[in-house]
Amino acid sequence: MMTTAITAAWLLSALGLGFLGSFHCIGMCGPIALTLPVQHLSGWRKMGGILLYNAGRVTTYMLLGMAFGWLGQQFYLGGWQQGLSVGLGVLLLAAVLFGKLMPNMKIGFVQRSLGKLLARRSTGTLYAIGFLNGFLPCGMVYMAIAGAVASGSVWGGALFMGAFGAGTLPAMAAVSWFSQLLGMKGRLTVRRAMPYVMGLMAVLLILRGLNLGIPYVSPEMHPHAVQAEKVIEKCCHK
Repeated sequence: MMTTAITAAWLLSALGLGFLGSFHCIGMCGPIALTLPVQHLSGWRKMGGILLYNAGRVTTYMLLGMAFGWLGQQFYLGGWQQGLSVGLGVLLLAAVLFGKLMPNMKIGFVQRSLGKLLARRSTGTLYAIGFLNGFLPCGMVYMAIAGAVASGSVWGGALFMGAFGAGTLPAMAAVSWFSQLLGMKGRLTVRRAMPYVMGLMAVLLILRGLNLGIPYVSPEMHPHAVQAEKVIEKCCHK
């Protein structure tokens, strides 16, 4: 698994990815955030509703992180973690070059359920709205999932996605509170910066898979040592 230092560095990159990516995601999730049934509230009640909605999003992200972190763990234990990390980095670089991370997908059940919840106009549905919103197709979420897979552990993936979700919180909360967060010029600037953020994430994944022994950037991976630790843990619990 990841050491504490590696985890801290990985989580910092997830926070940064979430913060910068949130401005890009305003165009995707902004309409939902603007139609939340909180406009009739005021003060802390309004902010509480906004945070409840975002807590639902982060919950979904963490569940996805656990699932894909488990997948990454299987590659790690099989000794394929290096190749997986490099492969994910190459895919992200290809996405930067071709300008598209993944093809658009439609999730009919999620979209229909979201529509019904929003139509109810009830503050009691805020967490569920956020939870379902987390499943909507989003290029930034796909990129964060790549980081969760590369973490090589269930909890590492959950923490990475949780940190990513926390990074999106300031912008997504602000867009629910205010009618506009950034002017057109500001949004264009952030949009132009996104390929560089994706490229940096891709390079970090590739370096991480090269096993160069560089602290925080390209740590040495020892899958067999992890297997030994698991055996010891089982013996200790008996």
